[in-house]
Amino acid sequence: MKMNIQGLHHVAYRCNDAKETAEFYTKVLDMPYVAAVSETNVPSTGETSPYMHIFFGMGDGSLVAFFEVPQSPPMQKDQNTPEWVQHLAMNVDSMEELLEAKDKLEANGVEVVGPTDHTFVQSIYFFDPNGHRLELAYNSARPGMMEKLQESAESMLAKWEEEKKVLPDVAWVHDGTGAQAFPET
Repeated sequence: MKMNIQGLHHVAYRCNDAKETAEFYTKVLDMPYVAAVSETNVPSTGETSPYMHIFFGMGDGSLVAFFEVPQSPPMQKDQNTPEWVQHLAMNVDSMEELLEAKDKLEANGVEVVGPTDHTFVQSIYFFDPNGHRLELAYNSARPGMMEKLQESAESMLAKWEEEKKVLPDVAWVHDGTGAQAFPET
């Protein structure tokens, strides 16, 4: 039987402080706080580890969740992975919304990088109070862009596996030529 994955139900991360996290996601990111679960034992493992599990809704019905686990050692960053690698990207509907979000984040004292032009997506990047990197992204793909990326994906991965070096196949994403290669219709 072939799996038929429909989308993201939720993504869960650890947080330092559930209340501080809830305030950031509800007041700064305007995400509705939709659920909380607190238990002593982890249902999937049976392990004793008291926790608070909080959930925030997104417009498509998917959720972002956090666990506060006060009896575990303090959170630490992965020292072997650059901080830009691991992040959660969430959609916004327009470039105007992306810029308004940037203004609101900065007005709330959050340092924001961007907007960054990836040709098929425009992005801003920032960290939540727990040190998790977040991205707000506006899908700016023009007709044919995603198909072109998909068309070269398999061959690029095969070449990467052999050589482990940067490949020029989709250089148009960041070299400034993407807009010319895919004119608006």
